[in-house]
Amino acid sequence: MLVLFLLLLQPAAPWVSLFDGRTPAGWLEVTGQPFPAKSWAVEDGCLKARVVDGGFQDIRSEATFRSFELEFEWKIEPGGNSGVKYLIEKVDTWKAPKGEGNNARGRGPEYQLIDDDANADSKGHPEKQTASLYGKIAPATHAAKPPGEFNLSRIVVHGGHVEHWLNGVKELEYEAPVKESPIVLQNHHSVVWFRSVRIRRLD
Repeated sequence: MLVLFLLLLQPAAPWVSLFDGRTPAGWLEVTGQPFPAKSWAVEDGCLKARVVDGGFQDIRSEATFRSFELEFEWKIEPGGNSGVKYLIEKVDTWKAPKGEGNNARGRGPEYQLIDDDANADSKGHPEKQTASLYGKIAPATHAAKPPGEFNLSRIVVHGGHVEHWLNGVKELEYEAPVKESPIVLQNHHSVVWFRSVRIRRLD
């Protein structure tokens, strides 16, 4: 109990920005290759996933994290589908159906970002709606703003306890094995914008 009390008294680690709003510094293609400038862009202070022929790739932070609090603002195009992944288990690549590029995707727990009202993937599947643990746990509410408006999301991973927050509402919590991992932003062949991406370590 004394150790726990002393830990609670320690000041929180400072927030660190993962995106400077001007360049892709600190971000790589999810396999570790250089930032995929064809399928992602820096635009209007945002990291923007683009829809292009020739492959679409997730991107990952250069830094890795084990126990953390992550905040990010995001908006999505009408009908769009994306996500933020963490505690990454593996990375898959496969040939793009058009062009000569590859698709690349991180695999791990996913904080779902989607147009709940227009994308068929979430229709009738609350466990695939915005702020869900994709395919597994539904969010408590429907707090997402309409496509084209920015939302504020938060992911907390602390000692195996995970929480998803959306616009100030705690949407779910669960327990998970913790591992060292980058943060992954998904390009799911939809336009999505990320800004104000920041993190602080909790270990």
